[in-house]
Amino acid sequence: MAEKLRLLENFLSCHVCSETFRDPVSLSCSHSFCSSCLQKFWEQTKNKNCPICKRNSSKDHPFVNFTLKELADSVSGRKKSRSSETEKGEKKLTVVCSKHEEVPKLFCVDEQRAVCPVCDFSLHQSHKVVPVEEAVSDLKEQLKSDLKSLQDKRNKYKQVEETYNEMSEHMKKQLLSTERQIRAEFNKLQQFLKEEEESRLTALREEEEQKGRTISREMKMIEEQISSLSDSISAVEEELQKHSVPFLSSYKDTQSRAQSSVSDPQLVSGALIDVAKHLGNLSFRVWEKMKEKVHFSPVILDSNTASGWLYLSDDLTSVRNGDTKQQLPDNPERNTKYPAVFGSEGFSSGKHSWEVEVGDHPEWNVGLVKESVDRKGECSASPEYGIWCLFHRSGKYTNGVSQTVTVKKSLQRIRVQLDYDRGEVSFYHPEDMTHIYTHRDTFTEKLFPYFNIGKAGNAKTSDIKICQTEI
Repeated sequence: MAEKLRLLENFLSCHVCSETFRDPVSLSCSHSFCSSCLQKFWEQTKNKNCPICKRNSSKDHPFVNFTLKELADSVSGRKKSRSSETEKGEKKLTVVCSKHEEVPKLFCVDEQRAVCPVCDFSLHQSHKVVPVEEAVSDLKEQLKSDLKSLQDKRNKYKQVEETYNEMSEHMKKQLLSTERQIRAEFNKLQQFLKEEEESRLTALREEEEQKGRTISREMKMIEEQISSLSDSISAVEEELQKHSVPFLSSYKDTQSRAQSSVSDPQLVSGALIDVAKHLGNLSFRVWEKMKEKVHFSPVILDSNTASGWLYLSDDLTSVRNGDTKQQLPDNPERNTKYPAVFGSEGFSSGKHSWEVEVGDHPEWNVGLVKESVDRKGECSASPEYGIWCLFHRSGKYTNGVSQTVTVKKSLQRIRVQLDYDRGEVSFYHPEDMTHIYTHRDTFTEKLFPYFNIGKAGNAKTSDIKICQTEI
């Protein structure tokens, strides 16, 4: 029954609008159309041909086929009755044209819009027109693809958001750790200055006491001399009061006492505090002494570039490969693929050098790296990828182009030397400046000291250190 009804509906469908006939008219070729559809079609094509077989019609206004109309109205009524319950509560489909209440069944791919089968169809004959269902299916697939792209982008933003959260938490740890280390360093300096202050105040007091004792000793001697001279003066004055005979009898003794052999008093030199010694260039002399406590490193490691496997010393001058990976944020600067760390200061001109103590560590790469090197993916440690270094693996030394480098004895310390303007990266044995290897290239961006550290294994040396240099 359903099949018969479907065939009947197809028979009663207009070939222009694809809907059930409304006021159908039949041409002499026996093809039937909605009256309004046919008239509209003729207006657009400017002829009276049949839309199906193209035969010219002899009638300008064909009469309505009432038999076909009655049958079409009857079927259309049953269709509305049958579909009323299924359409209850659903949103009415949007019509394409304000002139014809037609549900869209065709879609113009070229203009990306639905086509009115009555008034628009002939305007799209040269366009690609497909059924609405097919267009909807294709557009939904495209939209699904766009949705997938949006979802992927949202996931990327969520990952970046998560990384920023991790960076925020890590910054709090960095703040506390760095504050602690700054305070510790200044406490050392303050302790040194406090001890130096006390030492110099003590030296000042000791000099004051020593010179005070000297003055006291000299004053005691002076007082004794004054007392002795006062006694002699009194004796002579008494002698001068005697008469002739007594005076003459004691004159020689009195004269001997009056002619004292005591030398004139002399002030002791240097009796005052040597203020210049205590205050002269005080801050400079304290700074000179401070150099014994403070050291300068030509390279400081950048903890923000360090792989999670690497552990840096508090002063950021040494690094080792640990047994466990630290949970660090994946910020853009960080090396995540390899256990590497960069120096904090880059070079884009001039000459620079530093020494690295490697000891008997079995695996390391030491040299320079360009700023734009890939820090996240696969990257060979070679000039091709922007890394100029000296390798050490299992007692063998090689350069960045996989050539073996011969050394007289095992390297415990290496000097790395950069001449940026001449495009040279050189490696030397610092004890006698024996040349090990030089790579020549053209540098076009900033270069940073580079350290790639493997596991220490059974080696005594676990830390790779930048050698400290006196200021």
